[in-house]
Amino acid sequence: MEQLEFREFYRASQGDCLRTVLACVGDRQLAEDLVADAYAKAWASWARVGRHPAPRAWVVRTALNTRVSWWRRRRREVAVGGVPDVAGHADPPGGLDPTLLAALRELPRRQREVIALRVLLDLDTRATARALGIAEGTVTAHLSRAVTALRGHLVTAEEGER
Repeated sequence: MEQLEFREFYRASQGDCLRTVLACVGDRQLAEDLVADAYAKAWASWARVGRHPAPRAWVVRTALNTRVSWWRRRRREVAVGGVPDVAGHADPPGGLDPTLLAALRELPRRQREVIALRVLLDLDTRATARALGIAEGTVTAHLSRAVTALRGHLVTAEEGER
């Protein structure tokens, strides 16, 4: 029964979670790896995660926490010369507009996370605050700043296309 529940959860939420993590990290390959790792952790703990009030937010938060862990581990590694830096794919998943994705990349990390959880996952302020471990007022402030910055960036980009 748990396997069927998890399978249905995965099918229903994988695209949303991938778009949300992509909006936060800005690199499709990294987002895919992080989401896959988060779903593996969700499967291993499905008895607990399945009862979580917002399992999609749990997956996204776990993916973003994994990114921080990978980053910390990676900064201690010695760089090898001659290895090209691989950029993300040009085609974002699920119709995420490339102009919007570029604008999201310019936001500070916490603002990207708030936008991703509030807008892409459609979580309310309370659930977003719980997922990020911050106060509801902080979510509202980051959301306001992010929307203002995005509006300015996207209006400027739109005017440049004319």
